[in-house]
Amino acid sequence: MIKKIQRRRTFAIISHPDAGKTTLTEKLLLYGGAIRLAGTVKGRKAAKYAVSDWMEIEKQRGISVTSSVMQFDYDGFHINILDTPGHQDFSEDTYRTLVAADSAVMLIDGAKGVEAQTVKLFHVCRMRGIPIFTFVNKMDRFSKDPFELMEELEQVLGIRSCPMNWPIGSGTDFKGVYNRAKKQIELFTSEGHGQRMVAANIGAVDDPKFRELLGDKLYEQLCEDIELLDTAGDAFDLEKVQKGELTPMYFGSAMTNFGVQPFLEDFLSYAPMPASHKTSGGEVEPTQAAFSGFVFKIQANMNPAHRDRIAFIRICSGKFEKEMTVYQVRARKNIRLSQPQQFLAQDRNIVEEAYAGDIIGVFDPGIFNIGDTLCPPGKTFQFEGIPMFPAEHFASVTIIDAMKRKQFLKGVEQIAEEGAIQLFKQPFAGYESLIVGVVGVLQLEVLEYRLKNEYKVDVRMEQLPYGYARWVMPAKFTTERIGYTNDALVVQDAFGRQVVLFTNEWFMRRTIDENKDAQFLEIPPAPES
Repeated sequence: MIKKIQRRRTFAIISHPDAGKTTLTEKLLLYGGAIRLAGTVKGRKAAKYAVSDWMEIEKQRGISVTSSVMQFDYDGFHINILDTPGHQDFSEDTYRTLVAADSAVMLIDGAKGVEAQTVKLFHVCRMRGIPIFTFVNKMDRFSKDPFELMEELEQVLGIRSCPMNWPIGSGTDFKGVYNRAKKQIELFTSEGHGQRMVAANIGAVDDPKFRELLGDKLYEQLCEDIELLDTAGDAFDLEKVQKGELTPMYFGSAMTNFGVQPFLEDFLSYAPMPASHKTSGGEVEPTQAAFSGFVFKIQANMNPAHRDRIAFIRICSGKFEKEMTVYQVRARKNIRLSQPQQFLAQDRNIVEEAYAGDIIGVFDPGIFNIGDTLCPPGKTFQFEGIPMFPAEHFASVTIIDAMKRKQFLKGVEQIAEEGAIQLFKQPFAGYESLIVGVVGVLQLEVLEYRLKNEYKVDVRMEQLPYGYARWVMPAKFTTERIGYTNDALVVQDAFGRQVVLFTNEWFMRRTIDENKDAQFLEIPPAPES
């Protein structure tokens, strides 16, 4: 069991939108033998879409709107990739997914450098202290100076970097990279549009043919850069990498596959095996014999034909076996984990066994919540909670055809249980109209799309002027306490807890100051089981 756990590598890929994250995921799957032909996200070179973008709206828009899980074996390792949405409107899904990862691959667009969403996601990784590996993408297009990119990592993110390879030119002048550990040049080729694996031409830097191939200017620049890196750059230090204090840095082009395989092989050597997890009863080590894990994601309708719902579980310790019985701490009862599956995005295989570090999906008849702890029967510890972010955008959602009320309620409730939206209801209002809160406005568009396509329900959506939600304790907070104003609205969430929605920060502050006997919480209290 210990040997199997040591083979596990579970990581998330993070980046700003359009840095090439889904493309890199595809190419890792290609080299891992999980797929034979990679399609670009928008399918320009082949009539294919990215494997990890399985929702219809993702294929149409060319963006990832939900995290997907992919598993494959490579060179003796069992790899769990968590591909996350880059768009900031879906950052809450990304934050939750990072809780299930042991390390992160940070993808940076060579031309744009460190962007806003990368900064946010980097800080979540930093808070968790997980190792971060950097892949600078799109070197076959115009890019910033690599020294400038190194400086940006330090100035903007506060992390030192150690280039493991070094680019030779960029854009139309991009000739390849110098591999510092192997002291060899790897020449760039873009044959096959990146759909199939390619092998780079390699050789020692002092081979005269490389001066001829690169030209005097690029060759001499490379020699100067290598000397500067060797004398003034940070040396590779695995201990610092695993503490999240130093990031190994790689240059390449995911679209054309260049640099992907050397990166994957290095990453698997240096990335950590599954880590221990904090619980209310102390640390749980992955090699402990007893199974434990937590639910970090719920996804409805991954298979529209079956209208099923899957709870994604990160295994934290021990060995999982099909049909095993575990204790669900929140519900205080034993349950059997049925139909366990592992994934290649929406494609799945029934799994007989899995180990600490693995991600499995189990059929969810509506009993799981995000953050649920699963442990051996008779144990009662709880894993650290998964953060929930307060909604910043609100809309009233009303069904157009009242005859479809049942489908409407099922749809919004299932999508809310996934964590994609937060549901609110005005006291005494009918269920034909609900208030939905989201972190990013694009989530409203996805909600409308999914209700129409997955639940066959047309809705009317009207954005509301509120920008802040605060959970009120104690719960007996009436509209009279805030006065009859358009600047606030008292509602209930899906668990019946009282919430006040505010249009602006000034009125919210005034209300809090005038009601000293009440608590206004930005993060909701845990629901009672």
